[in-house]
Amino acid sequence: MSDPVVESVTASFRAAQESLPFGDTRDMDAAQRGLLAGPARPLVLDDAGGVVWDTEGYGFLDGPAPGTVHPSLWRQSGLVAQAGLFEVVPGIYQVRGFDLSNITFVEGERGVIVIDPLISTETAAAALALYRSERGERPVTAVIYSHSHVDHFGGVKGVTTQQEVDAGTVPVLAPSGFVEHAVSENVYAGTAMARRAGYMYGAALPKGPAGGVGAGLGQTTSTGTVSLVLPTLYVTDTGQREVLDGVTIDFQLTPGTEAPSEMNFFFPDHAALCMAENATHTLHNTLTLRGALVRDPHVWAEYLTEAISLYAHRADVVFASHHWPTWGRDELIEFLSTQRDLYAYLHDQTLRGINQGLVGKEIAEQMVLPPSLEQAWNARGYYGSVSHNVKAIYQRYMGWFDGNPAHLWEHPPVEEARRYVEFMGGADATVAKARASFEAGDLRWVVTVLNHVLFADPTHAGARELQAAAYTQLGYGSENGTWRNFYLSGALELREGNFGTPTASVAPDILAALSVEQAFDSIAIRIDGPRAGVETVLLDWVVDGVRHRVRLANGVLTHQIPSEYDTAPAEATFMAAKPVFLHSVVAPQALGDLVDAGSLQVEGDAGAWGRLLGFLDDVDPSFEIVLP
Repeated sequence: MSDPVVESVTASFRAAQESLPFGDTRDMDAAQRGLLAGPARPLVLDDAGGVVWDTEGYGFLDGPAPGTVHPSLWRQSGLVAQAGLFEVVPGIYQVRGFDLSNITFVEGERGVIVIDPLISTETAAAALALYRSERGERPVTAVIYSHSHVDHFGGVKGVTTQQEVDAGTVPVLAPSGFVEHAVSENVYAGTAMARRAGYMYGAALPKGPAGGVGAGLGQTTSTGTVSLVLPTLYVTDTGQREVLDGVTIDFQLTPGTEAPSEMNFFFPDHAALCMAENATHTLHNTLTLRGALVRDPHVWAEYLTEAISLYAHRADVVFASHHWPTWGRDELIEFLSTQRDLYAYLHDQTLRGINQGLVGKEIAEQMVLPPSLEQAWNARGYYGSVSHNVKAIYQRYMGWFDGNPAHLWEHPPVEEARRYVEFMGGADATVAKARASFEAGDLRWVVTVLNHVLFADPTHAGARELQAAAYTQLGYGSENGTWRNFYLSGALELREGNFGTPTASVAPDILAALSVEQAFDSIAIRIDGPRAGVETVLLDWVVDGVRHRVRLANGVLTHQIPSEYDTAPAEATFMAAKPVFLHSVVAPQALGDLVDAGSLQVEGDAGAWGRLLGFLDDVDPSFEIVLP
């Protein structure tokens, strides 16, 4: 049963219906164009029979928008949820609606090239089976990763095997820097990102008009097996041309755009341009709500300009790894130009505000897109938003501090909350005032005030329920899919308890792809510095014949290739191949078994490694978000 919708939310829906071009049905036509087959079965299951993906789970997205969903988001979600095999042009096909992203199949002389094989092996395999049911049992002859986010490589072992890649029969292409960024994003801050991603994608929300309706870019994330096969060929320069299975492909490197490692590519024989995730039918993120490095919208816009210059005059269709294609040269140039101008405008106008002395929140509140962008469906903020993108651009240039010395040394959240609540007359009085603000429709103020109450007293039942109600209304009113998911997930946890991390991307294949240096870095960021502050450990790891010196001192773990001046004797030297070394990092309790099996040799104090790892903090994939 859904919460009744307050009038302020209903009024915002009426305003959207009146101001946005709902009569423009071009996207509806494009999203349905080229449909060859729907899903063979509604559910994608894992080996244990668990549901990894439900292709019909969003079947309720039909008809006019209900009062619990922004009409613009309802429109977008209905477009994105359409599932099946689609022809882009003869020889290029996409399966859409099988995961957060699209998987693309390009037919070659002997088989088929797979582009961006989704998040999970199960959904990728189901998509390949659907393609083959219509186009024949073509073998996979190459795989392309357009960029370093998990929804573009995680399902690779659903379409090929490590053995086929090792044998050289299936090359795997990626942009330079792919492995470094794919691994570091999922490992270094992976626990925190995965927990917040549960909010961002609404993974724990029940699907329906009062719950999850999609995330704007795709509906949600699949929950199957994440895999990784390392690339065998890298694209290192714009203009690089490769011929895969007889198919000619021209590449454009776009680092620092939607991902740190990303590329667009053009198929001259098909007059088809793939924009990876650099141009989609939404305003994207300059900083995702799950957390990431802040992206550079200025560079993003410049690479879109370059793509237009290099390829648009030769292309008849542009497609991406999310959403639906755009056909027609004039139409695709307009689409790419709108996307380019969107990121450039936000960048330039944010900097204009910065140099007028405004802070991020002020610029975000004042930012208004020009009418041509405001009325373009592909520029609407379904995934990114004008508000949080502007704040991210401010952060990129100015950092966390807004220059006001009052904000230089504030109390941490719980201590600040207790003082606020005391000043406001206590928890009960504050909740009563917040209830009046709720009735007045000032939902933004309600959640700000009640956040202080809950951080001062997380057990206050009245505050929890009113905060959940306010979050629900803000979720209902959000045009942005990820904002809706965050608000509704917060309400869900306040009412039903912590749901943890529904989908984690730190899979064995990703851990196995860590370099030795990254593995040591992943340990260093978990050292409990205060507890380790007076301890010293010095040891060497010889991994695949290369010696690495590891030192714990002053609460800091450092590592380096030792120089001729590093003459201090190590407490122990451990010698192993890289897989055994990584095993000892992930499962240090297995050290003795590795020694007994002969795969790990130790000289000196065998307990030194365990003593060092004893200073690691445990990570918490269920840390609180809406409560202290």
